[in-house]
Amino acid sequence: MKRLLVLISGLAVLAGCASPTPYQSAVGERWGFEENQIESDRFRVSFGGNSLTDRETVENYLLYRAAELTLEQGFDHFILVQRATDEDSRQIRTGIDPFLSPSARFHYTYFHPRWGWRGWHDPFWDDVNYREISRYEASAEIVMGHGPKPDDSNAFNAGEVVSNLGDQIVRPEME
Repeated sequence: MKRLLVLISGLAVLAGCASPTPYQSAVGERWGFEENQIESDRFRVSFGGNSLTDRETVENYLLYRAAELTLEQGFDHFILVQRATDEDSRQIRTGIDPFLSPSARFHYTYFHPRWGWRGWHDPFWDDVNYREISRYEASAEIVMGHGPKPDDSNAFNAGEVVSNLGDQIVRPEME
């Protein structure tokens, strides 16, 4: 009974920590946005999300950061020169109690006269499933400019991007 209570309380703590990456700087954090200045009007911007952050959110946060950075630098619009979204996917094994050591898991052995010693795993305790986990990172190289945005499908008005995507931005909770 005591072990069950410890397991439940541990899962409750983990569930509280499990949330998509908020819009934040990656400095001091594992996930978030970063930027590097290449020239006076050219930057490389990226946003990396954890496995709970979907691709659309990662790409929106990248655009929002590009627009926010453009306004911070005193420019009006930006052009995406290069843009990429990378996906890191892996399979994880689930369904086995992580608190049980391999020797504590149920495993039955029996002897059959024709085949010798045989092992059998309990289907109720040894249920194994696999789940795919994906993590996305978007990056872009942007060139900033003054005045109205050019007639180019890769050009964005920074003020409009901030205005239109602002409601979708989730910032970290203050502790």
